[in-house]
Amino acid sequence: MATTSYVSGPAAQPLLGETIGQHFDRAVDRWGDRLGLVVRQQGVRLTWRALQTRVDAFAAGLLALGLRPGDRVGIWSPNNAEWVITQFATAKAGLVLVNINPAYRLHELDYALNKVGCRALVTATAFKSSNYVGMLSTLLPELATAVPGALKAARVPTLEIIVQIGAHTLPGSFAFEAVAARGGDAERQTLRELATTLQFDDPVNVQFTSGTTGSPKGATLTHHNILNNGYFTAEGMRLTEHDLLCIPVPLYHCFGMVMGVLGCVTHGAAMVFPGEGFDPLAVLQAVAEERCTALYGVPTMFIAEMAHPDFAKYNLSSLRTGIMAGSPCPIEVMRRAIALMNLRDITIAYGMTETSPVSFQTTLDSSIERRVSTVGTVHPHLEVKIVDAEGRIVPRGTPGELCTRGYSVMLGYWDDDERTQQAIDRTGWIHTGDLATLDAEGYCAIVGRIKDLVIRGGENVYPREVEEFLYKHPKIVDVQVFGVADAVYGEELCAWVKLRDGEALTEEEVRGFCRDQISHYKIPRYVRFVEEFPMTVTGKMQKFLMRAAMEKELSGSTRAAE
Repeated sequence: MATTSYVSGPAAQPLLGETIGQHFDRAVDRWGDRLGLVVRQQGVRLTWRALQTRVDAFAAGLLALGLRPGDRVGIWSPNNAEWVITQFATAKAGLVLVNINPAYRLHELDYALNKVGCRALVTATAFKSSNYVGMLSTLLPELATAVPGALKAARVPTLEIIVQIGAHTLPGSFAFEAVAARGGDAERQTLRELATTLQFDDPVNVQFTSGTTGSPKGATLTHHNILNNGYFTAEGMRLTEHDLLCIPVPLYHCFGMVMGVLGCVTHGAAMVFPGEGFDPLAVLQAVAEERCTALYGVPTMFIAEMAHPDFAKYNLSSLRTGIMAGSPCPIEVMRRAIALMNLRDITIAYGMTETSPVSFQTTLDSSIERRVSTVGTVHPHLEVKIVDAEGRIVPRGTPGELCTRGYSVMLGYWDDDERTQQAIDRTGWIHTGDLATLDAEGYCAIVGRIKDLVIRGGENVYPREVEEFLYKHPKIVDVQVFGVADAVYGEELCAWVKLRDGEALTEEEVRGFCRDQISHYKIPRYVRFVEEFPMTVTGKMQKFLMRAAMEKELSGSTRAAE
């Protein structure tokens, strides 16, 4: 039995040695007449073959606009059919798709477009409080008089082409549907030639990571990275062409476009998008009406679905499997999802954008206890080690930093050698920044982030452990634990608590619940009751914002006391 924290993933299936475009066409040959894409808010229902027709037309249109292999194409949009079409079309045309967070505002958009030198941008018109057309008109005033396809913008000099999804209202741009009509026989012949000349190690996607400090980093991923990761993630759920996967997570993130879209195309499963963004009611309706067999989401999404007042009205008996990932999955939430949503085969997955993303996943034959307390075992063809601060592999069961090596590791951060070298060492290991343990059977438990570790008076406190305990309280629906600066202990523990509707608790009652159940130094000194938590679009909690807000509050109360 292994004694050190190193594992390598056994592989019954070989890696896929082809580009996304090649694999997409093979999927159509195999499952062409089956349902491939459903986008409920748009009324779109396409077979795989009908989707291929739209993908090839748009890819030819992009070539007709003058785009060439290697050019970067940004996409700034919520979930819709055009996003999926653009994903496959850019891959077929040898273009690099640059995912731009739909929540980005002017400064962030400016940075992303310039960082990777986008030649084209596919944009939605608006989403929630984001007026994309208005922001683009501000960033690119030259659009008002530009000839479509010939933009010359002072602030984004590489950007020449804007394609608008939806009603065509933006001057100097092309309508999305009009692009498909521009491709002719010459462009379609070029696509056929590219199918044989593009390499699977070519970059195909740039995804910006939402770091807590500094500017976002553009993780550069290849066909090989993300096609294989989508394949093995879907293998972990035993997806087939008979499955329908409900995808409420955003396409701009790996969860949507890799684990969702590419997981489906590698197995012939239908993609079902319940809406532009997450809405718990829309998810319940989509699952019930489309008879979805699989469901994705971050823990907060499952919490919202099960807490919806109309939850009991929807028949979710068709569900079988899915993935809960994106942030640590509370044990109690996992148990309730299995019991209330019929997700008997739901899996937990763990990874990061820089590893395409999944590196660990629970299996369908794992015990319930394993599935609710770990992130599973290492994925096929990957290696993982857990190391101490000096880089030495630690014994099994000892916390340390999780490192990954294998096909899934990104090429690097776009145009950022320094930060690439900080992340990927000379032997190819990427350092995740996550604290983890490996047990004797190779199951991995994520115990926190290195930056989230709280050191209170010399005692190491892993916030995840305290959160898991507080989730057991029947009145608590969600909780986040983090450290705040303290003059005496260096750091003190703080818990932000979200209560179930109609319930009430006091700070002292929360601390009393902990007393004699967990060590005294793990009991939060500060407890605050909140309605929501600051988080990214993908549902990752932003504890650095919670910490900043709490420290500001505490410094204010200290001054008031003085």
